[in-house]
Parts: sequence; C-alpha cells; structure tokens
Amino acid sequence: MTNMAPALSPLEVTRGPEGGEVGPVQSGWRLAVREFVRNRLAILGLAMLAFFVIFCFLGPLIYHGNTVNSNLISTNLAPSGGHPLGTTNQGFDELGLLMKGGQAALEVGFFAAIIGIVIGAIYGSVAGLSGGFIDSVMMRVVDVFLSVPLLFVVLIIAVRYGASVIGLSVIIGSYFWLVPARLVRGEVLTLRERDFVSAARIAGAGRLRLIRRHLIPNALGVMIVNVTFNVADAILYVAALGYLGFGLHYPNQDWGDMLSNGIQFMQDGYWWLVYPVGACIVLVVMACNLIGDALRDSLDVRLRRR
Repeated sequence: MTNMAPALSPLEVTRGPEGGEVGPVQSGWRLAVREFVRNRLAILGLAMLAFFVIFCFLGPLIYHGNTVNSNLISTNLAPSGGHPLGTTNQGFDELGLLMKGGQAALEVGFFAAIIGIVIGAIYGSVAGLSGGFIDSVMMRVVDVFLSVPLLFVVLIIAVRYGASVIGLSVIIGSYFWLVPARLVRGEVLTLRERDFVSAARIAGAGRLRLIRRHLIPNALGVMIVNVTFNVADAILYVAALGYLGFGLHYPNQDWGDMLSNGIQFMQDGYWWLVYPVGACIVLVVMACNLIGDALRDSLDVRLRRR
C-alpha cells in the first residue's frame, strides 16, 4: 500500500485558473512572519536587541558592580578580574554603569515609541477619516510641529523641569506622534474607500468604531515598522541629551552622560570609558534599524521576495 499525504480541506487550498490546486492559503500575517524569519539581518537584529535587554535588566541580578557609592581609591582602574571594564574617575564600576545606563535608554526608547504611536494612530485616523477641511487643518498642525527641532524643545523642558525616565519618555513621545500620524492618515485615506469600511458604515458603525475595529487594525503594519525606528531615535536623543549634560543625573545614569564623562579622559589612555558605551549605543540603534527594515520588507507585499 502506498503512503498518501493527508488531503487539505477546501478552506486550505487555492485554485489555479484551470481549477488545479495551487497550494495552502496563508494569511497576510503568516506570510509576513515567514518573510521576516527568512531575513538573516532581522534575526541578527532580534538577537542583538534580546542580548541588550538581558544584559541591562538581568545582568545586574548576576553582576553586582559598584554604581552607587563613589570610591576615590579605585578611580580609573584598567579592566581586570575585579572590574571587567575598569572603573570611572569617581570609582564606579564601568560594567555596572553600562547595565544601569542601558536600562534608562531602553525604557525611554520603548515608552516614547509607544506614546508616540498611540497618539499618532488616533490623530492620523481621525484626520484621514474626516477628510476635507478638518483633515487639512490637522495636517497643517503636524507640519508646524515638524518644523520645530525636537532636541531644542527637549533641552528647554529638561533644563526647566529636570530630566527623568518618565519625563523624557513623555517629552519625546509627545513629539514622536507626528510622523506616525502622517503615515496612518495616508493608510486611512486608502482604507476608507474599501468595501469593508463601506459595509461597516451601512451597518451603522460610528466613527469611533470604524477607527477602533477597522482602520487602526489594518494600519498595524505601518505602525509596527515606525515603532522600531522611533525606539532607535529615542535612544539617540537620550544619548545626545546626556552627552550635552542635560540628561539623567545621579543616582540615575544614561549612556550619553557616561560617554561625555569618558571623553574627558580619552587623551590619558582610558579607552574603557568611551569605547564600550559607544559600542552599546551603536549596536542597539543598529539592532532596532535592522528589525525595522526587515519588518518593512516583510509587511509590504510589494517588497517581499518571490
């Protein structure tokens, strides 16, 4: 007796132009996941980001370096068994500070991106669905805010009210909604003409239900891609603020502040105060960008590999 493969149900196959079976039907999200997994750079980016999340949040539970009490006897020590990445000019353990500073950078990055995408999705959906004069006015508001440099605004607010993880997240996230708003609005302009939106309107769905149940879910692809890039941008902004001296302050730490302090001692040969933290910033931002590029390629049907 010959072995026969189990037959697919009628719902699991597609038919060719002549009625022949072509293959199993796969949802758009399943195809996107398959395309993402096939991208080696995407897997590399995910692995790098996962490493830094583990390094920053679980690392301190294993490695207990001095990051709180200044020890002037152990200042600027070179890497050794007791201090794998040396110590700072104040006697703090550099490896411990890297973990602590990474926590702040990642927290601000993810919180700011989430705040920005939530505000942007709602704003863009309302503008795109309304259309006409309302849409025009709402988009001009976006253009006005986009003309103001974010770093300038964050500097003013940080100097006036001080910098904290929550504060920086809210400030940066309150600016990051602008680009998502334009992207979601563009998606909504095309989605609102689709048959399923017209059917929902005929069925009596209000504007809020259209946005919540039909428009935003179908614009998730654009939103997910934008989140990854916003995380990278937020981390860079935090690092820039810290480098300029307006970031988080003791007892909090951020990578930009560490880099600013380390640069002062670079000419004395204390390379461990600069290179490790610089590498962390570059690798985390690179990981987010690799993931974002891969998500864009996998979620956009036109960019998928055949």
